[in-house]
Amino acid sequence: MSDHPPEPRPAATLILLRQSETQSLQTLMVVRQETIVFAGGATVFPGGRVDSRDHEYADQIGDDAYKVAAIRETFEESGILLAYDRTGGNPVSRDTARQLTEHYRHAVTNGELAFADMLEDAALVAAVDRLVPFAHWITPPSRAKRYDTRFFVASYAEDQHVAHDDGEVTKAMWLAPSRLLADARDSKYKLVFATRMNVERLCTFTSVDEAMEAIRKTPVVTVRPESFQTPEGKMVRIPREAGYGGELFLSNDPAAI
Repeated sequence: MSDHPPEPRPAATLILLRQSETQSLQTLMVVRQETIVFAGGATVFPGGRVDSRDHEYADQIGDDAYKVAAIRETFEESGILLAYDRTGGNPVSRDTARQLTEHYRHAVTNGELAFADMLEDAALVAAVDRLVPFAHWITPPSRAKRYDTRFFVASYAEDQHVAHDDGEVTKAMWLAPSRLLADARDSKYKLVFATRMNVERLCTFTSVDEAMEAIRKTPVVTVRPESFQTPEGKMVRIPREAGYGGELFLSNDPAAI
């Protein structure tokens, strides 16, 4: 490990939860391009780095840049936009989300247009009030790429169409947490350790309402994973009080938080 490990970059992730006609709890997941250096090919919650424009817009609306980044990244990667009509306060409709995805997403994703400017043009405001803090993970100092990631959760009842960006993301889909874990065990999906642990945590809930109520009452404890080798394989230590049902976990996951 370097004597001067890189500073972790601020990042944000959004865990959207919905109830479908056949399942009481699903979460939105995206699959990252195989060629991406950090967690390439992994199935993750939508998310990414917090940038200066996120801070500028957060200052305008008097809220958290991490929440803004989580909403922006989810729009970029899946086409789902958590926002309100600025005059009526109604959530974005399916048709409006589709139009914004078709006309703005490419420019927002490439940095040609600020997310805030898109919202302004469409007379919308980001629905930051719907995001509830869920988890906080910081990549270990031994890693070349480090992130300080805030995870948020939000319930979702709209009917916007999911459409991956075909850039950083090759697939976007709604899955029951238990199905995702089963498919990952069968090597259908690749999960990094932090994602797997958070999906397992979601499996403890039987409905969206139950999940949201419990998460609102649960304090967020920062997780700085520590890994070490044992005869059984790589073990990862995280704080017991972080709410993952233990302190030591066997990990055969790819090398990313």
